[in-house]
Amino acid sequence: MGLPSVMVLPLLIVVAAGVYYIYNEVLQFMSKSLVRNKVVVITDAVSGAGAECAHLFHKAGARLILCGTTWDKLESLYDSLTTDSDPRETFAPKLVILDFSDVDSMEDVVAEVMECYGYVDVLICNSSMKLKAPVQSVSLEQDRNIMDINYFGPSSLAKGILPAMMSRRSGHVILVNSIQGRLAIPFRSSYAASKHAAQAFFDCLRAEVEEYGIVVSTVSHTFINASEPPPAVESAPKQNILTDCEYDANQKTRCRCLRYVYITLGMSLNWSVPPKTSPASSTTACGLRSWPMRFWRR
Repeated sequence: MGLPSVMVLPLLIVVAAGVYYIYNEVLQFMSKSLVRNKVVVITDAVSGAGAECAHLFHKAGARLILCGTTWDKLESLYDSLTTDSDPRETFAPKLVILDFSDVDSMEDVVAEVMECYGYVDVLICNSSMKLKAPVQSVSLEQDRNIMDINYFGPSSLAKGILPAMMSRRSGHVILVNSIQGRLAIPFRSSYAASKHAAQAFFDCLRAEVEEYGIVVSTVSHTFINASEPPPAVESAPKQNILTDCEYDANQKTRCRCLRYVYITLGMSLNWSVPPKTSPASSTTACGLRSWPMRFWRR
């Protein structure tokens, strides 16, 4: 005897809800297992997106190596991570001073990073310097500085970490770049140039290291709103020079960017984070259950 037609819709709803629940549980399990016991290096870990990554990965059981330019901020992040965590489930993070503006120090930084655990599973290049100014007002020194921080620094660090990944034939390199690594807009000439350079470098790197089992991913986020307006330089024409540490993202955009960083650990994709007008996640802040997505793949 067939089911009454009035029962079909409720049954479909129950089945759909069950499938959705199982999907969420599997995704939650995968989100924790992806980095458990993995050695994860995060540059500029004290910035908005970097700190969000650090908190999520620490709770998931990753062996974190947190890099930043100031020891005080790194220690503050260390305290916030270890205060409420269970030492039986998590590992105490390692702290390393890293300043991408000093490219000559990369060899020493790589040596210090490798001394922590002897290898690296995941490298997240998150550091960035932003510059908003007319082309004619940007000095050559500023051009070089922004290229050091946004391109030469991350590329030099990746080159230093690669030999260990290649010898183990595994690893994942993630570049947190910008949508301006894909397109250019006025008054962002130096910033867009540095981001295009970084995008091209890591695109080439992806093809070169694929045979070694190393995955290279890029996350191209859109504009990030500051919690308060950035200070303007008084000189004319006005310039706006700031780092990611000073230009902290609001929570919604940080979490959106974080979700794309995390999902790339399971997929070899390049993500473009949708604008903040996209629908919000269906879970709590920085949840990994449901999100809008679009991507480029090469």
